Amino acid sequence: MLKIEKLHHIAIICSDYEKSKFFYTAILGFTIDHEVYRAERASYKLDLSLNGTYLIELFSFPDPPVRPTRPEATGLRHIAFGVSDIEKQVAYLNSSNVDTEQIRVDSYTGKKFTFFYDPDNLPIELYEL
Repeated sequence: MLKIEKLHHIAIICSDYEKSKFFYTAILGFTIDHEVYRAERASYKLDLSLNGTYLIELFSFPDPPVRPTRPEATGLRHIAFGVSDIEKQVAYLNSSNVDTEQIRVDSYTGKKFTFFYDPDNLPIELYEL
């Protein structure tokens, strides 16, 4: 059996590098670990951490194809982040001009959750811890 020890990172390709960089750092609070421009690929690569843990690798490529459908397409469905006070975090996102869905309750766990979208409509879930 393969022994996976932890999630290493999530790779995201964006269509507007500066817009996505701002969203993930200034709005969601990720810290930039490393940023590099790869001229041979006309691409930026941005390594982002949250609370000291490397989580997201943000790429820009010229003319990436759009996501075919919202979360029911084959592949990554969404990324989810745990929060202590979902109402407070939703209020913050809304005050930052980020629309969120209505807060719902997981029928299995009884925990509150909601979704919002990054600049390229990648679904992101907030799940109350």
